[in-house]
Amino acid sequence: MTLLELARGPALQVSLIVLVLGVVWRLAGLLLLPYKKDLSEPRQGGGSALGGAAYTIIRRFWPHREVQDRVLFSHVMGYAFHIGLAVVVFGYTQHILFIRDVTGLSWPALPNWVVYLAGAITIGALVALLVRRLGHGVLRLLSGVDDYLSWLVTILPVITGFLAVAHFGARYETLLAVHLLTVELLLIWLPFGKLMHTFTFVFSRGFLGARAAHKGAQT
Repeated sequence: MTLLELARGPALQVSLIVLVLGVVWRLAGLLLLPYKKDLSEPRQGGGSALGGAAYTIIRRFWPHREVQDRVLFSHVMGYAFHIGLAVVVFGYTQHILFIRDVTGLSWPALPNWVVYLAGAITIGALVALLVRRLGHGVLRLLSGVDDYLSWLVTILPVITGFLAVAHFGARYETLLAVHLLTVELLLIWLPFGKLMHTFTFVFSRGFLGARAAHKGAQT
C-alpha cells in the first residue's frame, strides 16, 4: 500500500470514525451533566430563557465596548483565519469533490484565486496570533500544550495544501498524501482539544444567556 492509498483509505476512515464518535461522546458528556434546576423566581427585564440564549450566542461574536481596544487584534485575526479557513475548505473545487464523495453533497466552487487568497490570509492570521501569544506575557502564561497543538494541526493542512497545489518539494502524489494525512490529524484531534469549541460554543453561550435572562441581566 502506498502512502496515498493509506491516506485515502484506512487513515481517512479511522479519522472520520474518531471524529464522529469523539464529537458525539463529548456532546453527550456535556448535555448529560447533572443540572440543578434554578427554583428562584425569574427577575423582570431579562426576557425569556430562549431569547437570552439567542442574544448571548449572537452578542458574543464581538467583544463589549469596554474591552474592545484590548482584544480587537485577536478578534480581527480570529475572524480572518476562521473565515479564510471556511473559504478554503468549502470553496475549493477539489475539496467540494472530496466532500461529495464522502457525503453526497456538493455546491458551486469559488474561483481558485479567491481560495488561494483566503488560504494566504489564514496562514498570515494564524502566524500573527501565535506571535501575539508568544509575545504577550499573560497569554503566554495561560497557554498550554493544547493551545499550541491546536494551532499546529490547524495550520498544517493549509500549508501542505499550498505545497500540493504548487507541486513544490516532492512528487504530487506524495504531497497530496501528506496533505490528506494532516487533514486527518486535524479531524482526529478536533474532539479532544480546544478545537471542540466548533461544536460546543453554541451550548456554552446559550446556557450563559439563559441563566442571565433568568436573573434579569444580559451577558
